[in-house]
Amino acid sequence: MAYPLLNKLVEIFGPEHVTDAKEDLITYSYDATRTAYMPDAVVSPQTREQITLLMQFANKYKVPIIPRGAGTGYTGGALASSGGIVLLMDRFNRIVQIDTENMYAVVEPGVVTAKLHTAVEEKGLFYPPDPASLNACTIGGNIAENAGGMRAVKYGVTRDYVMGLDVVLPSGQVARTGSKCIKDVVGYDLTNLFVGSEGTLGIVTQAILKLIPLPESRQTMTAAFPFIHTAAETVVDIIANRVVPSALEFMDKHCIRAVDRHLNVGLSKDAEAFLLIEVDGFKSELSNAMAILTRICKKNGATDIQVAKNEAERLKLWEIRRSISAALSGLPIQGDGEDLVVPRSRIPDIIKKMDHICDQYGLYAINFGHAGDGNLHVSLAEKNGPVAAEKVAAASAEILKETVRLEGRIAAEHGIGIVKKEKIGLNIDPPTLDLMKNVKRTLDPNHILNPGKIFSFSTD
Repeated sequence: MAYPLLNKLVEIFGPEHVTDAKEDLITYSYDATRTAYMPDAVVSPQTREQITLLMQFANKYKVPIIPRGAGTGYTGGALASSGGIVLLMDRFNRIVQIDTENMYAVVEPGVVTAKLHTAVEEKGLFYPPDPASLNACTIGGNIAENAGGMRAVKYGVTRDYVMGLDVVLPSGQVARTGSKCIKDVVGYDLTNLFVGSEGTLGIVTQAILKLIPLPESRQTMTAAFPFIHTAAETVVDIIANRVVPSALEFMDKHCIRAVDRHLNVGLSKDAEAFLLIEVDGFKSELSNAMAILTRICKKNGATDIQVAKNEAERLKLWEIRRSISAALSGLPIQGDGEDLVVPRSRIPDIIKKMDHICDQYGLYAINFGHAGDGNLHVSLAEKNGPVAAEKVAAASAEILKETVRLEGRIAAEHGIGIVKKEKIGLNIDPPTLDLMKNVKRTLDPNHILNPGKIFSFSTD
């Protein structure tokens, strides 16, 4: 980075919190995608005033600013795809307040999600959003992506728990949205404008998060199925029977085999699909819910049903689910993978369509995810040898078109970022897309905040 610019950053943040050393830039050049872009510098603020000064400086000289949490995203939202300065929020890591009477927490964006879970649960409270990367990801990243996770089927996603935000705008002004009140219709709902905006509209420096009472008890079970489609139909049947699990997770045979190799836990070698189901609430209610779930699974042909007898067994079952991504690393996966969502009743349909499409291209689909809310994570792998990249891309495109035809969306919880921005038109019509772009232009006329994410402008 040019000396005058670097000197200004040192003036704002102090020399120990600014770097343009190549080894440091490499560290912050990638996320969970397989793409990397080198930033020009990395800074680590500790105060809102420092961020305000940075944004005023960046806006004046049109320097891109890329907010970054833990870098666990799958769509490149924290990558410096246009160069510029990575704004690392790791020092904004305080849980400022946990109010047990009004049931909310005030936190900074660098707080690790699992740390917040532990802190509020020690006080008998509950923050439900739980992305798979909860031990690494941060609240700021969760807000930027509107993260979901395993418990979304019952409790919803991050947006449902954000009551208010402090946000530094690209101009350097500070906006305060929402409040600590359950009811609040004073003015426009700007809080939800920033949730899910992928760091393109403002930099969150503090959040007010709704908490709920910690469930008294929970029970967990797994069920293996000889056919993938009957497992998918079981998901539909469970919801149709008015049982709403706190988690209803799905994995196909490819995930089952990979996890068994990874953990050596003795999963059924004949199973085509596997459901992990958890219910929570008052202890007196759970036995009835578990009886209904067991009956539905057996009716749909489940061959192996296991119920966790204690917390150790429950954690062992969850280890199976949380290890999927690591276990799949040895498979011949091609392309970026998809994070699609359809109405729950359409899960059997999209799985059948994916199988048909993949057969035509010499591929097979690897499916797992949050089936209880219709969200599947899909990877494509070579079936009998190399498949050209353009054929993999064509298969992915067909899968997304089928998803939309089934009233689904091309992104459920991983965002759009740089990976899917050219496909956003599959879900968003031109007038609505123009409206979104106008919001961006209004708040960020110089396109300095996380440019090139979600959609493109001629200035990018």
